[in-house]
Amino acid sequence: QVQLVESGGGSVQAGGSLRLSCAVSGHARSAYCMGWFRQVPGKEREGVGRIDSDGLTAYAESAKGRFAISQDNAKTTLFLQINSLKPEDTAMYYCAADLFLTNCYSDSWITGQYFPFWGQGTQVTVYS
Repeated sequence: QVQLVESGGGSVQAGGSLRLSCAVSGHARSAYCMGWFRQVPGKEREGVGRIDSDGLTAYAESAKGRFAISQDNAKTTLFLQINSLKPEDTAMYYCAADLFLTNCYSDSWITGQYFPFWGQGTQVTVYS
């Protein structure tokens, strides 16, 4: 069973940076897709970006330029670097995993509906 545990969230002043982490365990597949999503209470979940097992990334239009996804060499930790934080970035941030690549390369990754494994989330609050 895949387990995902996010960390690194917090309360940050606008203009600051955060690096979120997602510890991944429970699978040994060499091919996979992982994504970062965020959600504000009362609003739909929003895709931020995704990375495949080869390190290729894709981002939502709203995330391009300030967000960067990476993974460690052991591929046991996923990262989300967020720079120039804005109050509208305030949300719960989740990482998600799919052990297949099929949907990773279609635009549908951004909905999150094809990711079967999710972490519990880490809260990011940005104050002005």
